[in-house]
Amino acid sequence: MKNVLQKRARLAGLFVGVSLSAAGFGQQAGPLYLDPAQPVEARVEDLLKRLTLEEKVSLVHANSKFNSGGIPRLGVPELRMSDGPHGVREEIERDTWKPAGRTDDFASYLPVGMALAATWNTDLARIFGETLGREALARGKDVMLGPGLNIMRTPLCGRNFEYFGEDPFLTGRMGVAYIRGMQSQDAAACVKHFAANNQEWQRGSINVEMDERALREIYLPAFKAAVKEAGALTVMGAYNRFRGAHCCNNDVLLNTVLKGEWGFKGLVMSDWNGTHDTRESVFGGLDLEMGTNKPTGEFYMAEPFLEGLRKGEYPDSILDDKVRRNLHVLFTLKAVDGKKAGSMNTAENQNAARRTAEEGMVLLKNEGNTLPLKTEEIRTLAVIGGNATRKFARGGGSSGIKAFYEITPLEGIVQRVGAKVNVVYSEGYTPTGQGFPRINPAGMPPGTSGGTSGGTSGPQRTGPPGMGPEGTTLSWGGLQEAGPQKDSTLVERAVQAAEKADAVIVIAGLNHGRFLDAEGVDRRDMKLPYGQDELISRVAQANPRTAVVIVSGAPVEMDAWLDRVPAVLQAWYAGMEGGNALARILFGDVNPSGKLPCTFPARLEDSPAHALGAYPGKDGTVRYDEGLLVGYRWFDAKSIEPLFPFGHGLSYAGFAYSKLRLVRGNGNSGPLVEIRFEMENTGKTEGGETAQVYVQDMQSSLPRPVKELKGFQKVFLKPGEKTAVSIPLDRTAFSFFDPEKGGWLAEKGDFHIMIGSSSRDIRLQEKFKLRESCFETEGRKTIKAK
Repeated sequence: MKNVLQKRARLAGLFVGVSLSAAGFGQQAGPLYLDPAQPVEARVEDLLKRLTLEEKVSLVHANSKFNSGGIPRLGVPELRMSDGPHGVREEIERDTWKPAGRTDDFASYLPVGMALAATWNTDLARIFGETLGREALARGKDVMLGPGLNIMRTPLCGRNFEYFGEDPFLTGRMGVAYIRGMQSQDAAACVKHFAANNQEWQRGSINVEMDERALREIYLPAFKAAVKEAGALTVMGAYNRFRGAHCCNNDVLLNTVLKGEWGFKGLVMSDWNGTHDTRESVFGGLDLEMGTNKPTGEFYMAEPFLEGLRKGEYPDSILDDKVRRNLHVLFTLKAVDGKKAGSMNTAENQNAARRTAEEGMVLLKNEGNTLPLKTEEIRTLAVIGGNATRKFARGGGSSGIKAFYEITPLEGIVQRVGAKVNVVYSEGYTPTGQGFPRINPAGMPPGTSGGTSGGTSGPQRTGPPGMGPEGTTLSWGGLQEAGPQKDSTLVERAVQAAEKADAVIVIAGLNHGRFLDAEGVDRRDMKLPYGQDELISRVAQANPRTAVVIVSGAPVEMDAWLDRVPAVLQAWYAGMEGGNALARILFGDVNPSGKLPCTFPARLEDSPAHALGAYPGKDGTVRYDEGLLVGYRWFDAKSIEPLFPFGHGLSYAGFAYSKLRLVRGNGNSGPLVEIRFEMENTGKTEGGETAQVYVQDMQSSLPRPVKELKGFQKVFLKPGEKTAVSIPLDRTAFSFFDPEKGGWLAEKGDFHIMIGSSSRDIRLQEKFKLRESCFETEGRKTIKAK
């Protein structure tokens, strides 16, 4: 990769050098587009007028699996891309999905998106993005295909682990920080999957229908923030259809909303194999076609587009707009000028991975202060469960990477206490047949869906989730995969190990196998596979001092054993340092501070899409009948008790909230109101707490959720330490989308401001009166809010 960067720098330097030499002899200065001191848009226009028609068209479609464009005669490099959202993907051959067999493409494996969201720490999200940006530069990449900002509509979505949870505000805040961090390193973020890609089941064909309020208030806000606040340079269209049109050429989403209302200046690229028609793509807002299952010259926006231009079927202006957007990204990233070197697998990057893992783990239950464990009280520790030794970096689909290293939970525990405690491991269950095959989506059989971003997922099922009988054998790209099985011998051995131990840690959960946390398919249900419910129940019966650690990217059911174990920790897929991070939390070196970014339902049927029968869809269409009531909004509206609520997360310390004050602002140059209060660590150990601000509209003219997250702040305090916390709320915290008026309305009247440790643990509350209404379309207000 170093050679690639040097070549780019030499090429750019060659043209600049020629320009300076010519100027020195009184000749005309070199091309403006090669002058880094010139504004980006001036450079774009200068280069645009130098391009031939054929060269322009070559810039709007891929020329290999992960590259596009490039004009050698003018010193314009290709735009180089890579998956993924939590690590730079392994290098593949230029024109196939086969691994390139390199030895310099090991990458830092960061925790998955759901784990990052669980930190509720925007400063850490920026560091996360910076880390990915540095590694992208070191590998010669211009664009990283992430973050994924799709909302978790159902716990079964196979890609929930990549996303940031169920709430648009939290997703937006974490996404903005991630993008700013990455792009500060001159690596572009590619925000995906735009939009309404909330299930993997039939993702390549399913048509999504929802009302305008749900679209504007739930599924678009995070994308809007990514564009308008973070300045995301690229956006990836989704596989699914929205209101009849494929998202990669959806006039409403791409032209009206993204480029029109939000003023997006960057490029829209297709998901890999997400383009279906030349004319629809040309006029539907697509700027860069990637991964179509054809030779690159036959892509819909390659030779067919060129022929249409020559025949006058498409105006030159629409091509120029697409080329401008591609060149805007290239020049903004300094790709023509030569970039800095970046860094791979450094101590700084590894520390970012470990810190994210530590802050993202969520302590769900801790009766009797079972955790943290004390080594002086334990002679023998039993570690049980297949996930204790499993590695996850390569799994899940297109987000899989070749990790420089990955510390498993067992390795982390042994390294932490092995010199003081006798650690005994028992597998407990075998994930029979689960594997991580890497499959070329273009070569899948008819009726299957391609893998996103050069994806690695298998074909779709022939029946919806929940209908596949356990034990059936499924063919997946040549891999014969048996359904979940259990081994009674392994269970008995685990029980014996538990009986002889002073304490037990069960490392349970899911993996990136098919029908679990994997791209291209959804889960069948929320249950733990491989007989783990029985395993945990029997182990807990054998030794009541049992803590359960769940490795997964989304909620799992726990009703079979939750009341039998005193402690549960949600660990997610925690990256290369996950085992070390877990051990540091289990033994008290680090105080857990994660909060759930999604509701954990007690039962799948408690979730809105499933309660209403609105998943996975019928006759090729899925209707979002729950409207605004996604996640905790549904559980509040229907008075359903979740297993663990949105925002929940315990600590080894305690935190007291007090002295709430609402300080009114003018709403123009500053916030409408400042939420001010004090927080104190009442425990005996240092810890972090995320205060969450929820707003309830008491007098709305249209139905609104019971409460909505509108602010949060994470605070770290030493024992006995107290601090003042201030969280600003602007007009958007009080607004809803009025479909008749076509804009955002904050109605005058009373609002209920609630500050909580979770959505169901409200500590402080006060009334706030909005004195005047405010209506706003994109960028225009008619009445000020006070």
